[in-house]
Amino acid sequence: MITEILLIAAGVYLLCGLVFAIPFVLVGAGKIDPHAAHGSWGFRVLIIPGTMFFWPLLARPWMKGVHEPPEESNPHRYAARNSCSSRCEEAQSTKSEIRHPESEVQQSLVTSVATGVEKEVAP
Repeated sequence: MITEILLIAAGVYLLCGLVFAIPFVLVGAGKIDPHAAHGSWGFRVLIIPGTMFFWPLLARPWMKGVHEPPEESNPHRYAARNSCSSRCEEAQSTKSEIRHPESEVQQSLVTSVATGVEKEVAP
């Protein structure tokens, strides 16, 4: 008796998933993930079983109109963001200290054109 009820409930759940999966695979996958919009028919057939199983999780962003997957947030991402910002600040501070050898190169070119002899300018 309990087994029959569980099997019927699982069958109803998967039937609802199949009913949801067909329009989702054709239209919805491309709306919630821009990379899936250009997926082949083989890709779309492959995601049907997963869509049938996870249809409640996929229905929510599709109905809300979410057009991008959420950005992953974990300790690794936070560390990468912080190290990037510190590297950017470091680059900005050393940018003012960089010597600009353009004037030396231009002077060298004028000298080489005038004398006809090319010289290498050491940095």
